[in-house]
Amino acid sequence: MLNPKCDDDSESSKRSPITLLERRKIEAEITAPLVRAFAAEIGEERAVAIVRGVIDSLARRAGGELARSVAEASLQAFASCLDRWTEGNALEIETLESTENRLAFNVIRCRYAEMYHALGLGDLGSTLSCRRDFSLVEGFNSNIKLARTQTIMEGASHCDFRFEASGGDSSESASLNEGGGSSAIGGGDRSNN
Repeated sequence: MLNPKCDDDSESSKRSPITLLERRKIEAEITAPLVRAFAAEIGEERAVAIVRGVIDSLARRAGGELARSVAEASLQAFASCLDRWTEGNALEIETLESTENRLAFNVIRCRYAEMYHALGLGDLGSTLSCRRDFSLVEGFNSNIKLARTQTIMEGASHCDFRFEASGGDSSESASLNEGGGSSAIGGGDRSNN
């Protein structure tokens, strides 16, 4: 069952009952033509870099909002919100480990990747969706690190999510403060995401 407190964008969830997958499809249909147009004018590398910066910022803010909505920024609290991303069978997850300080799972089916590829946006899917995972976690709690070496979006058989809570108090974060935000994640390789 979906935890009503676990929403990566609290304001829009109050307005619309769509799934996150449906929301990402709407965003992609609007964003992709803009990215393509900007790429034609300023170059693909520069356009994608700008989009990545915006997406990272939005995801970081959403992570802070998520932590505040569940009133806790522990790894266990984060794990309890996974149903937001899996609703509507958007992801099929195989859990490998779930403890107070570690969460490991593989995504063995990703309808987000299927959707981006079906829209002809496989090349942008990683930028518009996969990368956001790192910044979301960073905004949720900068003491939780995500490592991921592969994604279905980029052709792998599965996405390997490995979270670890370390350093400081893993249940508290600057995200719970009114200002939210935190420093660089310092873990995980965004180049594959």
